[in-house]
Amino acid sequence: MSSHIICINLLRGLFLTIFMLLPQWAAAESVESAVMPGKVIQGHAKYEAECANCHKRFDKGAQTGLCLDCHKEVATDVRSQKGYHGRIKEKECRDCHTEHKGRDAKVAEFDRLKFNHDETDYVIEDKHKLAKCSGCHKPKTKYRDASSKCDVCHIKDDVHKGKLGPDCGNCHDAKDWKKSSFDHEKTKFSLIGGKHVDITCKKCHTNKEYTGAPKECIGCHRKDDQDKGHKGRYGAKCETCHNDRGWKEISFNHDKDTHFDLRGKHQPVKCDGCHLPGKGDLYKQKLPVTCVSCHRKDDQEKGHRGSLGEKCESCHNDKSWKSSNFDHDKDTKYPLKGKHRDAKCETCHKEGVTGSAPRKKLEMACVGCHRKNDQEKGHKGNYGNKCETCHTEKDWKTLTFDHDKDTKYPLKGKHQKTLCKACHPPEKPLYGQKLETACISCHRKDDLHKNQLGSKCETCHKETNWKDAPYDHAKAKFILTGSHVKLECKKCHKTPAFHDASSTCIGCHEKEDTHKKRLGPKCEDCHNTRTWKSWNFDHDRRTNYKLDGAHLKTGCLDCHKTPVEKKFDVPLMCGGCHANRDVHDGGFGQKCERCHVTDDFTKLKGDAEIFSR
Repeated sequence: MSSHIICINLLRGLFLTIFMLLPQWAAAESVESAVMPGKVIQGHAKYEAECANCHKRFDKGAQTGLCLDCHKEVATDVRSQKGYHGRIKEKECRDCHTEHKGRDAKVAEFDRLKFNHDETDYVIEDKHKLAKCSGCHKPKTKYRDASSKCDVCHIKDDVHKGKLGPDCGNCHDAKDWKKSSFDHEKTKFSLIGGKHVDITCKKCHTNKEYTGAPKECIGCHRKDDQDKGHKGRYGAKCETCHNDRGWKEISFNHDKDTHFDLRGKHQPVKCDGCHLPGKGDLYKQKLPVTCVSCHRKDDQEKGHRGSLGEKCESCHNDKSWKSSNFDHDKDTKYPLKGKHRDAKCETCHKEGVTGSAPRKKLEMACVGCHRKNDQEKGHKGNYGNKCETCHTEKDWKTLTFDHDKDTKYPLKGKHQKTLCKACHPPEKPLYGQKLETACISCHRKDDLHKNQLGSKCETCHKETNWKDAPYDHAKAKFILTGSHVKLECKKCHKTPAFHDASSTCIGCHEKEDTHKKRLGPKCEDCHNTRTWKSWNFDHDRRTNYKLDGAHLKTGCLDCHKTPVEKKFDVPLMCGGCHANRDVHDGGFGQKCERCHVTDDFTKLKGDAEIFSR
């Protein structure tokens, strides 16, 4: 107990001494540094003067964050959960790295025998487990800086001399460096399907030059080429004929593998028959595929002498040179029909089909041979050069032209008997004329309506008879009802200028207007189309003046005395009509209805009668 009291007193004295000596200490010293448990390591020495670099007062848990602020590589591993520090369970830095043990303290030391390398980015497997740490982790370098690439450690073992790249793991593994798991199918040269599968690597890859090994057949099989007798004359593309199943097996198919099929007598011909020796590699020879290139001599002996051109196949075939399979219908653009089949070749081919003279390009138009017939027929070129439009090969005199089917304008009614020249002017070729199909284009002079009804004549007229016009008046603005339906058109339409006809009643019925316009121009207000004599007008509903009393017996013209053009000018006050009966001489104004009644003008209303007494 006494020793405990002594310690307390010593501590009190120590603190008292510190505060007394505080002004004398250097500015860089602080209370914290004075009570520091020990010196930091040499790497942290420059931060030792300020404890706040690594410690936060009264917050012990903030220390790890301050460590990571300086050790950014470790902080990156922790955030991304990579590397050793990113994979271990959460710990405080001070749990493993204890400071204040002196300048030479090893705060990053660990037990290498117990260290689990699987918790790093590189898992150690197989023979790597027997390797020493120093084999990969070089002195004076950080452990994290050790490379995970095979070639960094195995550069001496790389017999490929870097030509296959640094990814040794693509073929080798940690179990046995000499064994390889390389998949040749991932290269540009597949071994599958033939005898290449069973061949050892060194057969093709001499001196372990893997990337420099030839991919062409000739690179390995040049001796076979000599033994076969080709001696390089067929080129270096052995695969054109041979395959990897067996060198003696030939897979070349001239029909499929070239642009020239061997048929008929071409099949037994030897290669040298067309591919002449001394002309370079066989596959490089670009031989012409035309018949005349090999059969020019035959062309001379046949007597054609080039007059029929170089397309021998037009008549001859590869079964036999003497046989001819020429079909004028299929092999030319001009099939022979009708009487053309019986015509001799010389009839059209004036210079013949053989001989030394160059063959003339014949016209395929009828007029090329039948121009004389065109003159004799009287057309004289006015109907153009397309004779086939009307004539056929069966008989020149027979006409097949059908205006309804062969044009876009079918002929109906009286159009059928109309001559061609009536619509088609003879001074122009018939087939080349683009005529208008609207009626008005030919019948403009027949239009008595003076273009009031537009250009669609077919709306009313038809081809059978121009005068017949079954027009539907319901489509007009003036619909025919009642007695108007039975009327003839000329009753209202005095002239063919139909739009000049009036659409008002008074326009036609002015003579029937016995009112002499005193009831206005709108006859339809009272009359209807059933009959002119019947009429119906409700004065009370359709005007602002209601008729009652003696007014009901009064005739319309008794009040409507003057003609009306637009607006009625009839007085609505009693005085307007009864001024001559006003015994008061206007003394009581114009509103007689205040005292008088409409049943009898001499009678007075109740109050007025008392007043009159």
